[in-house]
Amino acid sequence: MSSLACLLLLAATGQAPSAGGFPFFEPVQPPRPLQVMARRGAMGLAPENTAPALEASIADTVEWVEVDVRLTGDGHHVLFHDDVLDHKTDATGRVRESTLAEVRAADAGSPFARRFAGQRVLTLTEALNLARGRVNLYLDCKDVDPARLAREVLAAKMERQVVVYGEPAALQAVRAEAGEAVALMAKWQPRFGIDAWVGEVRPHAVEIDAEDVTSDVCRDFHRRGIKVQAKAVGGDDRPEVWDRVAAAGVDWLQTDRAEEVLARQALKAIRPGGAKVAHHRGASHYVPENTLEALKKSVALGADFVEFDIRTTRDGAFVLIHDSSLDRTTTGRGPVRDRTSGEVAALDAGSWFGRPFSGLKVPTLDAFLDAVAPLGVGLYVDAKDIPPEALAEALERHGLTDRAVVYQGAAYLERLKTIAPALRRMPPLRDPSELDALAERVRPYAVDANWAILSKPLIDRCHALGIKVFSDALGSHETVEHYQRAVRDGLDVIQTNHPVLVLRALALIERSAPARP
Repeated sequence: MSSLACLLLLAATGQAPSAGGFPFFEPVQPPRPLQVMARRGAMGLAPENTAPALEASIADTVEWVEVDVRLTGDGHHVLFHDDVLDHKTDATGRVRESTLAEVRAADAGSPFARRFAGQRVLTLTEALNLARGRVNLYLDCKDVDPARLAREVLAAKMERQVVVYGEPAALQAVRAEAGEAVALMAKWQPRFGIDAWVGEVRPHAVEIDAEDVTSDVCRDFHRRGIKVQAKAVGGDDRPEVWDRVAAAGVDWLQTDRAEEVLARQALKAIRPGGAKVAHHRGASHYVPENTLEALKKSVALGADFVEFDIRTTRDGAFVLIHDSSLDRTTTGRGPVRDRTSGEVAALDAGSWFGRPFSGLKVPTLDAFLDAVAPLGVGLYVDAKDIPPEALAEALERHGLTDRAVVYQGAAYLERLKTIAPALRRMPPLRDPSELDALAERVRPYAVDANWAILSKPLIDRCHALGIKVFSDALGSHETVEHYQRAVRDGLDVIQTNHPVLVLRALALIERSAPARP
């Protein structure tokens, strides 16, 4: 970018560019050294390149979303990865041979999951408007009109929130239309060299496959004011690769596992001894609730506790499912209590959430306890429908008594106290006036306090009685501000559907805390 262009941009935005580099918008404050780029949005939990996929990425506080741009037959840019509409919509045919009206009439949600029925393919302009002031977009130019694309970016006033990726010829056509106002990114490989290639392409950013990233390469590009994005997908999308490219100095990391990268970053900034995080029904925001995959994802996201629900089948088996009915989260119908364990085992418990999870099963309690035993995570047991004797026996048999906290009503926990005194008990606390009676009756390890009644005096009062305080930050309380207030008041455990956001709040608390001697 020329000195004059930088000065003009400074005057327009009030923000100085980085030394010699393009002044990209910083959607996350305070900025993180390594910015995370979600490929096609949160495409594991929503249809790729759609509004829900973008919104889910924004909710997790990623800095970038990679999206794919194609032209319709009548010359409109839309977000779509594949050449054809087949499989990812209910329509057929090439995008290039379909009109915008035909593409927009397609259902882009149902092929992923019925809960997304009616989602439409986004136009580029819609995506730009959705992202403005919230997240940056990497526009992967699959099949575009470069000049028109540049004009759409400029018209949306998204110059600082976009990087355009494509072949050098397409990038030069964007530059011819927009000058240096729109940032350009090209693929770089070691065989290209750097000096001559940069002189020819003049990129503002480069994409490098993770295996080709080195600290020397990052320094060489940074010295020229060029951002470096590591593409870590497929076999390279794993923690040791993320750590290596981050140490090498990349600016952006493209991944299909954005939530895990974000959690890993936050966990490195959080010192032990503070508030803990319990994942509601496992990592149920990202994968189907109460499944072994939900447990696996919780561990990958650094959970302190995994909350899960137990119910009983007609023949007395114990399974993990929240609702009393099978209807919402399985291919079955009717009450769990009316079905045998064999009937429940035959059901699909994943396809309701998304096509990537088709075929997942409702776990038995024993299968879940077998899987969790070697993982070290705490167990937040919601004993929905299981006799206390059976629960105590199962936890004892799997050697998990000392890692479990059992949530249920006071009467149930009184029985459990007699059967297995060592099992930690946690009743609900809906009114502060109930605390003394609960403490006397249940002798709880903790209470699950309603978020609406949380306060520092209440938490201090519980702690004075030797009782820890858990609370469910579900619904409207799932915000960084709510988490931070509760943690500063002394809350011990936050149960959440959005663990990455909680970790972000804890990392920000750590960042603002006085340095320890």
